[in-house]
Amino acid sequence: MDIFNLITLCGGLAFFLYGMHVMSSGLTKVTGGKLEQTLKRMTSNPFKSLLLGAGITIAIQSSSAMTVMLVGLVNSGIMELGQTVGVIMGSNIGTTLTAWILSLAGIESNNIFMKMLKPTNFSPIVALVGIVLIMVSRRSRRKDIGGIMVGFAILMYGMQLMSEAVSPLGDMPEFASLLVAFRNPILGVIVGAVFTGLIQSSAASVGILQALALTGAISFGMAIPIIMGQNIGTCVTALLSSIGVSRAARRVAAVHISFNLIGTIICLIAFYGAHSILHFTFFDTPITILWIAICHSAFNVITTILLLPFPKQLEKLAMIMVPEDHDQDTYAFLDERLLQSPSFAIQECEGLVMKMADMAHENVLRSISMIYHYKQELADEVEDYEDKLDKSEDKLGSFLVKIAAKDLSEKDSLYVGKLLHGIGDLERIGDHAVNIADVAKELNDKQIIFSQAANRELEVLISAIREILDMTMKAYKEGDHALAIRVEPLEEVIDIMIVDIKKRHVERLQNGQCSLAFGFAHADLINNLERISDHCSNLAIAILNMSLGRYDAHEYTEAVKSGTNPEFEENFRAFSEKYALDVPDCSAQVS
Repeated sequence: MDIFNLITLCGGLAFFLYGMHVMSSGLTKVTGGKLEQTLKRMTSNPFKSLLLGAGITIAIQSSSAMTVMLVGLVNSGIMELGQTVGVIMGSNIGTTLTAWILSLAGIESNNIFMKMLKPTNFSPIVALVGIVLIMVSRRSRRKDIGGIMVGFAILMYGMQLMSEAVSPLGDMPEFASLLVAFRNPILGVIVGAVFTGLIQSSAASVGILQALALTGAISFGMAIPIIMGQNIGTCVTALLSSIGVSRAARRVAAVHISFNLIGTIICLIAFYGAHSILHFTFFDTPITILWIAICHSAFNVITTILLLPFPKQLEKLAMIMVPEDHDQDTYAFLDERLLQSPSFAIQECEGLVMKMADMAHENVLRSISMIYHYKQELADEVEDYEDKLDKSEDKLGSFLVKIAAKDLSEKDSLYVGKLLHGIGDLERIGDHAVNIADVAKELNDKQIIFSQAANRELEVLISAIREILDMTMKAYKEGDHALAIRVEPLEEVIDIMIVDIKKRHVERLQNGQCSLAFGFAHADLINNLERISDHCSNLAIAILNMSLGRYDAHEYTEAVKSGTNPEFEENFRAFSEKYALDVPDCSAQVS
């Protein structure tokens, strides 16, 4: 083995890791966060969590990503520690799939169908199909599937390069003498753990071991401790992800570490104890890549079977390893580890945006109710909600920008745009609610009393504002296209209504029928109600453009207001009749 073989080995490892990354990213985008949502909902018992953990890890092809995601979910308060135990166990089983795929390289047969099962034979075809999908397909989902296929082919090419690079080692006496040291099981475990920890990929570590096995120099007795150590090495990722997070999140890493350590100790003692008594005949025989996959799976399955009945004990052990103190854990609004799965992170952001919508909606209703019946406690609640809306917009905006920087599907990218625009409109609605509450306080302090006609005029406007707000928030939360269509014509009616109200107000001022103090308060009230209507329009347009696959508010408003949209015209006439200002001129009295 010369320097060029070493370069080839490093290049093969690079291709392997990159292929894993491409395939994992593609699988994550294709699943669209659905697997993670299922994980969050269906972790009621350890067995169900086990199956979900295995399934999701198989889907995303990364137990490390699974662990990092769990840390993020717990740190954000989305999941509890107890829900993660079974998932971690299942993740260890799910990660063994890669070894089984790589074991296909050992197939030897003259049958053409059996030959096609070898990755070196079918992976070029997979790569070709993937490239065609990426270059030809217009749908983002098909492009993502093409990326998965190309990633798989790159992974298999990397495995082939590593196998070719290490093949000369089988004839080197120096390599044979080095392997004698690995007969020590403790050393084998350490080597497996350290190497896996350095490259942060148990799949790559197993792949290299399988490549070395092709030389015929690796025995069962050497390979098994290394396989056990590889599971411990995967804990490095969990440890790194637990830096700077809440105590509960650090306990997720502690569960992962304790599970793998306890499992390795038990299996190592059991295996070598049995060998000392039974003297396994296969112990010193060369191991094949298929048997590496079998041993890898058997170890993880046996460990899981042994520890599955003790999830509470593992949880308690984690609490001992990461003890309580008098300092309260800082709650993370949205943990950046969720960015490992952008689609899932978007869905979590969506949930928080919907909470913003509820707060903004409630704040407007509170402030409107105070126009006639001012209550200081309601005013305090409005201020409190507005503070929460401001903080939510700031944190969500920053988080969504980070998501937008990720490699997103076309649908996810469009949805991030909708949420970014939405949080701005919701926060502004909250601002106008505060302004209305301030006007209500002014009216109360100055004892301004509306005449019967003025009340009627304002009641019509407020009724329209209530309806457009109710429609918008319902449509925005449910993604209701049909309901969102009705928002824009009502907003147009409100605009015309406000122009009429302002005209009447100016006439009252000119005729001396209204005090100057009331005039300013009236103008502020009307302007803030108008702005709420405008922001409702923006939110509705975002929903409609999502269904059309674009985000262009200007284009939409020009289309619906051009007079060529029959549905818009019909809704406009209906709302015009419903909210007609058919009232005499009015005045205000100042007591």
